Amino acid sequence: MDFETVEKAIADIQEGRMVIVADDEDRENEGDLVMAAAKVTADHVNFMTKHGRGLICVTLTDERADDLDLPLMTQRNTDPQETAFTISVDAHRRFGVTTGISAQDRAKTIEVLTSPNSDPSDLRRPGHIFPLRAKPGGVLRRVGQTEASVDLARMADLPPVGVICEILNEDGTMA
Repeated sequence: MDFETVEKAIADIQEGRMVIVADDEDRENEGDLVMAAAKVTADHVNFMTKHGRGLICVTLTDERADDLDLPLMTQRNTDPQETAFTISVDAHRRFGVTTGISAQDRAKTIEVLTSPNSDPSDLRRPGHIFPLRAKPGGVLRRVGQTEASVDLARMADLPPVGVICEILNEDGTMA
């Protein structure tokens, strides 16, 4: 399999395109669709749902998660990869979000999570988007898609917020 350079991935992220970030086969051995949250549209969310088939998550810095009052989903994380899920969210109805599950609703929730003007009252809990806290120090501290997506957005001069979705085969197995 041929891989692109990090510089090409950064350019793609900056232009609003998705990239695939693959981790080591000794870790999770999976690929994720990754893009900057600041560039996400309902079409991107729909593509992730149809072709990625995994859970759609928004990756945030600890500072951003704290600003939005997004506590960890559990106080005792027993996940071997230490994936830092927070409580799930939907954007508040005043943003036009209805059930939270449509591609449009999820794109709006991602927009609200990304906006520097958003505050905790702009989100409903629980919801259909799953925020993840990235470790400070990025991939130098934890080699995961969460940190890679935040690092790529930051290196693309965009807000350090990413969107990731695991890629599954049509039969539901890991791709």
